[in-house]
Amino acid sequence: MSRLLFAKSHNLRSVLSLATFSHSKRGDFFQNEPKISNQFEEDPFLREQLQLDIPKEYLKEIEPDLLQFGHKVATDIYDLSIECERNVPKLENFDAWGNRIDKLIVCDAWKQMKNISAREGLIAIPYENKFSIYSRLYQIAKLYLFAPSSGLYSCPLAMTDGAARTIQGIGVQSFTKEAYERLTSRDPQKFWTSGQWMTERKGGSDVSFGTETEAYLQSEGKYKLYGFKWFSSATDSDMTITLARIIDENNQPSKDLTMFFARIRADNGKLNGIEIQRLKNKLGTRQLPTAELLLDGMDAFRMSEIGKGVSRMSSMLNITRIHNSLNAISFMRRSINFARDFATKRKAFGKFIIDHDLHCHTLGNMEVECRASLLTLFYVAKLLGKMENNEATKDDLEMLRFITPLLKIYTAKQSIAVTSEGLEAIGGQGYIEDTGIPNLLRDSQVLSIWEGTTNILSLDALRSIKKSQGESLKLFFQSIFKTCEQANKYDSLRQKSVLLVDLSKKVIKFVQENENELVTGAREFSFGLYRLFTASLILERCMKANLKDTDMFLLEKWFNQDMIPVITNSEKNFFKSEISKLNRKFFMNGHPSLKI
Repeated sequence: MSRLLFAKSHNLRSVLSLATFSHSKRGDFFQNEPKISNQFEEDPFLREQLQLDIPKEYLKEIEPDLLQFGHKVATDIYDLSIECERNVPKLENFDAWGNRIDKLIVCDAWKQMKNISAREGLIAIPYENKFSIYSRLYQIAKLYLFAPSSGLYSCPLAMTDGAARTIQGIGVQSFTKEAYERLTSRDPQKFWTSGQWMTERKGGSDVSFGTETEAYLQSEGKYKLYGFKWFSSATDSDMTITLARIIDENNQPSKDLTMFFARIRADNGKLNGIEIQRLKNKLGTRQLPTAELLLDGMDAFRMSEIGKGVSRMSSMLNITRIHNSLNAISFMRRSINFARDFATKRKAFGKFIIDHDLHCHTLGNMEVECRASLLTLFYVAKLLGKMENNEATKDDLEMLRFITPLLKIYTAKQSIAVTSEGLEAIGGQGYIEDTGIPNLLRDSQVLSIWEGTTNILSLDALRSIKKSQGESLKLFFQSIFKTCEQANKYDSLRQKSVLLVDLSKKVIKFVQENENELVTGAREFSFGLYRLFTASLILERCMKANLKDTDMFLLEKWFNQDMIPVITNSEKNFFKSEISKLNRKFFMNGHPSLKI
């Protein structure tokens, strides 16, 4: 019998070897892919911080929701995000007969993301305010779980949140009443998203100089807008907030900008005086429709006082910069989660790569950035919650204004670095698009550009200090010193506490004695401020969590970097005016415009 089976199998192999068509011989080994599970369960640091920050009577309602959502973002919602990545938006400008239609086509998964966002209350939560000052923190935590699985729907949600907060801050007006109700609704049939159209051809960061859009008065409060918006994300939104110059009775544009509200489509479903010129071909955020728009008589309503558009935009920018930061940190978290799961599945040099100390050291450094920044994000979220419930002190408001740009600056840059390490930790497959992993890096790259580049926000921090006559910096360091005073009571924290006070005093002295170097050193100054303040939050976490070993390790690792880079670089004379001239000569060497 065995001989017969052998003969048959031998004959079959012979036939297959001669057959014109046969199975390819691809080998027996296939690498198991990295996977994620419930993202709330996978993140004990997040769960513990919520337990420290939110009262138990609120947390018992919040935690079950985050638990169920943590499962969804790792399964059904994650699958939708992959579909969004593979089926990017398309634009049909004309029909077969030459009629202009500007039809924007998005995939079904993108539309489902909108419905999910409504049902889950991703915008509604802080406006329902069920949990008082903790409602905003609850929303931030839920968005943190959602963002890396959102297929970049987190971007229109950021602008939607900013629009709702702006309408609320100015006061709901007759023409924004329906919009506010829809922006904050949990009903998918009612829910709206908002755009935020500011960037024009002349500039994004310098909005006051770069805005050419003109507004012509039609009747009391109602205008027609004419202009060209160069970078308009979430083009499929239902409404937008934008800036323009009002044309006066002498046909002259105003010096300062005014804020306007407009619906994207008229009641008949057609675009409201808008032509979609083209969709942007972007490095990342491809899932998101971003377009160049010609405004050709768009009907709009004036939201702000005349000439006060930029100042009114500040509340919107605070919200969107917080969203920018939570996206950055969540991308770090997802990248780490993929990398650590892969480390348990991939073998190299005879053992799993998780058993290689160097690999563990690398993943540990990535984890430090994610955990530390989550603490700063939650600090800002708590201040925002206080402000929205009229419980914030004057000092709280000043700290919120000062810390938010620093958070955005730092997390955006670190997200790029950490997600890049995450790809490298998975090796060649981390570079392959259809694994669904490279988009974490591509999408991270925009975060240091959108809502203010690193240099622009660093200079804004200096302006904030000058505008407050140094009060914001004084409050900043007072907060650090207060935390250190408490930490000094713990033997195991005293050394780091004393060091933090010493470093802070060095920065204070530097500011007093080297004001002329602060502009050139603005980046290093901002990075240092962030690192010092975050160190104080880690100290606070250590105290509240009973000196837990992983928190103490986080503290040790956080201090293992240059905490005051502005001083380090100043001591090397890198910020001197003569060095700046040499620096320009150095990087411009060979350029046609420079004669050497």
